[in-house]
Amino acid sequence: MKHVLDRLFPASFDNVYRGNRIALWLFYPLTAITLWRSQHHIFAPDGGAQSIATIPLDTYTEGGAQGIITIFALWGLAQLAMGIVMLLALIRYKSMVPLLWLLILLEYGGRKLVGIYKPLETVGTAPGATAATVLPIVALVMLVLALWPEKDAGDRTPHG
Repeated sequence: MKHVLDRLFPASFDNVYRGNRIALWLFYPLTAITLWRSQHHIFAPDGGAQSIATIPLDTYTEGGAQGIITIFALWGLAQLAMGIVMLLALIRYKSMVPLLWLLILLEYGGRKLVGIYKPLETVGTAPGATAATVLPIVALVMLVLALWPEKDAGDRTPHG
């Protein structure tokens, strides 16, 4: 157990990834998606609330719709911060990848729970709703793989 905790919370982060490479490889597209989503929520006129998440903003008051758009932009800012940390991990601190898979598991699992207890009216199935169902499972598998050393892991040189 101590070995797992040391991999999850190392004394210092370095650029040596020690887990199964599948968890690292899948982290690249997830980082790109996170960064894309963040900029879209920040810069799209509706923050992606209606155009992507299918929230019927046109049925809200102007103030209500603007409040949703602002919340989506703020959410995009939080996603941008997470995406930058993910990108830094891929560029310079690959030993952070297991911890980031844990945070992704907690975030998307939390999104699913919040969506159940505080549902939001939509006119379709938003991609985020699908991701909140699928990504916690994927993140859990990737977390296990990221903590599971490859057979010849030893002290590897950085790879990406």
